Amino acid sequence: MKRLKWVLLAAVAIQVIPYGRSHENSPVTAEPTWNSPETRGLFKRACFDCHSNETVWPWYSNVAPVSWLVQNDVDGGREHLNFSQWDRPSRHAKDVADEVSHGDMPPGVYLPMHPEAKLSDAEIKALIDGAEKTLGPQSVGEEKQKMFQ
Repeated sequence: MKRLKWVLLAAVAIQVIPYGRSHENSPVTAEPTWNSPETRGLFKRACFDCHSNETVWPWYSNVAPVSWLVQNDVDGGREHLNFSQWDRPSRHAKDVADEVSHGDMPPGVYLPMHPEAKLSDAEIKALIDGAEKTLGPQSVGEEKQKMFQ
C-alpha cells in the first residue's frame, strides 16, 4: 500500500513538468501544391498530426509522461518534414514514398490510438502516386517499385 502511494504521488508530481503541454500549432505559411484534394486528404489523415502545424492534440497529450512522448514525436516530425511550412527547404520530401511503402510511416505505435491513419493497400498506392505528382520524384526501393506498378 505504501508503494502505491509513492507511485500515485510521483504520477501527480510529474504533471507539473511543463514539457509536452504547450500544444502550439504555428500558422500554416505554405503547403505543397497538391495534385488533387484526394492526395491532400490522405496526407492529412495519415501524416498531418506529426508533419504539419495542424496537429490535433488528443486528451492524453495533456498527461505526463505520455505528453512528453507525444510532444517529442510532433517536434521531431515537424523538424523532419512539415507540410505547413513548405516555403522552407524540405530535403526529406523525396523520401515519403519509401517511408510509406516500407511501413515506417505512419509508425505502428501511432496507429492503435489513431486508426483513421491506417491506410489500405489502395490508399498507400494512391498516397505514393500523389507524393510523386505533388512532391517530385520519390525514392522507393526496387522491390517496392514492382509492388506499386
